[in-house]
Amino acid sequence: MSGKEDLLFYNAYEEFYTMTAESEAFSNFCTEAFGNDFSQDGFSDISQVDLILKYIPSAKDVHILDIGCGNGKMLGYLQNKTGAFIHGFDYSEQAIKTASKTYIENADFKKGIIGKVQYPDNFFDTVISMDTIYFADNISSFVSDIKKWMKPDGVFFIGYQEGDVMPKTECAESTAIAKALAENCMSYEFTDITFDTYNMLKRKRQAALAHKNEFETENNMRWLELLMCQTECAGCDYDEFSQKMSRYIFIARK
Repeated sequence: MSGKEDLLFYNAYEEFYTMTAESEAFSNFCTEAFGNDFSQDGFSDISQVDLILKYIPSAKDVHILDIGCGNGKMLGYLQNKTGAFIHGFDYSEQAIKTASKTYIENADFKKGIIGKVQYPDNFFDTVISMDTIYFADNISSFVSDIKKWMKPDGVFFIGYQEGDVMPKTECAESTAIAKALAENCMSYEFTDITFDTYNMLKRKRQAALAHKNEFETENNMRWLELLMCQTECAGCDYDEFSQKMSRYIFIARK
């Protein structure tokens, strides 16, 4: 890649994380739509994030990595619940600046690009990718990196969606992430959460409308309009929605 402008959604995310650092309207929206404010730009509600807790060991010297960590709010939540040492990287300078200032103790944040960041081998107990694996130029190659970073009994937790950034395929096992895991000889299981996502998108749309006046007062109507655009797909019935979109949680091991 020749520069930052070539990175997927780079400029949009710089603006997004600048906005989230200041917007009370967006914070209130996230809390209502997702059950907690992690500055979400996507589909990770509190029920999905809480699933990760099961895969973080209750022991000392536990290290977890969030790929595309944004401003670190989700990692901060997981650390508060588990006491783990948190690591995260993101290509957004604004996001990493916020994360580094907010979470200082037992935390390591750095600016980096998927496929170019490196960590020690056999280091992480849990590696998390919530809607970020799509940013890899070569998903299989990046999964190979992740496998090396994981401890022998480590877990790779993946939130993966099709129908927007990634094209819709027939089923979970035909997804690009399933193929990448198989190519790297990683065992995996998955849960189809498409129906839950459909309901979440409806809730997301309702929450956006409920906070319309707050967005307007902050002169942040462009973000409200984006939220309405993101949730338009949930305006049909579930059968039609599921023909166009799908969402899965993958749990992978060495």
